Amino acid sequence: MRARGRLGLLGTAVVLALAGCIPETRLQPRPDARSLTEDPTAAVAEAQGVRLIADGAAWEGHPRNLERRLTPVELRVENHSGRTLSIRYALFALVGESRFHYAALSPLLMQEANEAGPTCIAGYVPRRSWSLGATWGPRRGWRYPGRPWWPNPYYDPFYDPFYGPQHDVRCEEPLPTQEMLDRALPEGTLENGGTVAGFLYFQGVGNRERQVILQARLVDASTGEPFGELSIPFQVRRD
Repeated sequence: MRARGRLGLLGTAVVLALAGCIPETRLQPRPDARSLTEDPTAAVAEAQGVRLIADGAAWEGHPRNLERRLTPVELRVENHSGRTLSIRYALFALVGESRFHYAALSPLLMQEANEAGPTCIAGYVPRRSWSLGATWGPRRGWRYPGRPWWPNPYYDPFYDPFYGPQHDVRCEEPLPTQEMLDRALPEGTLENGGTVAGFLYFQGVGNRERQVILQARLVDASTGEPFGELSIPFQVRRD
């Protein structure tokens, strides 16, 4: 279990490190989705007595640029199945045209992955290749092919040792923010007749997809038995 936890944490850290390259994206219901009349950015699906409402354009909290790093989707789950319903992040996914499954990230794992603080990116290419075959990474130092990094103990994200001080430096706030934690969909058990709502934070879909399908697997919390699936199709809108 400990090894699996480390792998999950490593995977989350990699996702967050790559997220800075994702354009700001929002999801809007596809024409064939069942949209809500009172909210055109939300869509609904029902099966086996479970109703799922999803809004891929609802995030207006802090950070304001969250859609450049992740894909937040607000969910409301209403359970009238006659069973207790399991609510787990692993039961939700965005499936793209590429058939890649984008996972819902645990806010707690995100928090652990970013304990080191904000990521600062200077306004120059962070790694430079030279004729000697060495690669320069200002945070990590030098690396020669086939050898480990030679650490740079004097790393300063505001200074390039070759070109002097850098003023175009962007520092990303660590995720999740407190507001993301407060508004996250809680995991647990949803009793028959109950309702739960909150945000899921998926891996960013903006780089690869034009359309995605939100999938939710229905699992009986008492027996672990799957008893259905809900799907909502979305278009990916880039701003």
